[in-house]
Amino acid sequence: MSRVWHQPADAAERRDALKALIACPVAAIGSTEKEEMAPAIAAYPDPIASGVYHCGYHSEKSYGAASYLIVRPKSGTTGGNVLIDSPRFAKPLVERIEALGGVDLMFLTHRDDVADHALFAKHFGCRRMIHADDRNAAREAERVIEGYEAQRLDDELLVIPVPGHTRGSMCLLYRDNFLFTGDHLRWDPRTETLGGGRSVCWYDWTEQTESMARLIDYPFEWILPGHGQRYHVDAPAMKQAMHDAVARMRAQ
Repeated sequence: MSRVWHQPADAAERRDALKALIACPVAAIGSTEKEEMAPAIAAYPDPIASGVYHCGYHSEKSYGAASYLIVRPKSGTTGGNVLIDSPRFAKPLVERIEALGGVDLMFLTHRDDVADHALFAKHFGCRRMIHADDRNAAREAERVIEGYEAQRLDDELLVIPVPGHTRGSMCLLYRDNFLFTGDHLRWDPRTETLGGGRSVCWYDWTEQTESMARLIDYPFEWILPGHGQRYHVDAPAMKQAMHDAVARMRAQ
């Protein structure tokens, strides 16, 4: 459970609070005064870095998980925008995504965070991708990943199966820099460490630990999770943080 622990003290904090109100999956945040909501509504998708956006509009159907949008040029049958997991199918968000070029591929990291995937697929005519072991959550998916070897989608996108949280969990690595991790890996601000969350491991903790160890071989500077905070450091610091995370997990 979470709560508002600090009331906004200036214009920037007020805007962030209103963005949280829009993003909240259960409409649990409110205001005692009438607010101008248009800027907060228009803030999503919210830029993170280099054509990567946070979608906001978290869905209760996905346990409030974050979803992300990659915006990139399309050339023939390659490239195009990628929606990672599903936010709420909200009209303001859909219109903003349309303005950014729509969605060509919806990458579903695992079975828990599919939310309104069918509505997004119908509206944008995008393909959906999910692992075979989690396909029961999106049986209509147009592409199913088999096995547990990494698979390259194009020069910029690499699918990395990471069984553990669920049997069919996957990460998506973009430009050897941004790792979209679903519920596999996140930053914990309380302990200031990376980890996988044993209390929410639905399949196998040993598998999740070894999946985590395999990620050390890949270069990235960003972790963009479904739950927990985003994390950004340079590649050497990230590699060390991943080594530390695996050591802690193996000791549990």
